Amino acid sequence: MTGREGGKKKPLKQPKKDSKETDEEDAAFKQKQKEQQKALEAAKQKAAKGGPLGGGGIKKSGKK
Repeated sequence: MTGREGGKKKPLKQPKKDSKETDEEDAAFKQKQKEQQKALEAAKQKAAKGGPLGGGGIKKSGKK
């Protein structure tokens, strides 16, 4: 009975990729990601200082 085999099937082995081959596009992409990460960290530090956040929005009147 070949139709009822139990257990998990082993996945086929994938050939290893050569990670040393990087072209200029990959290098530029990684550099761009690093710059975005630095900008994000700077924005987080600026936001952590506190203070008013723009001051806009709906203002309520004193009347009830």
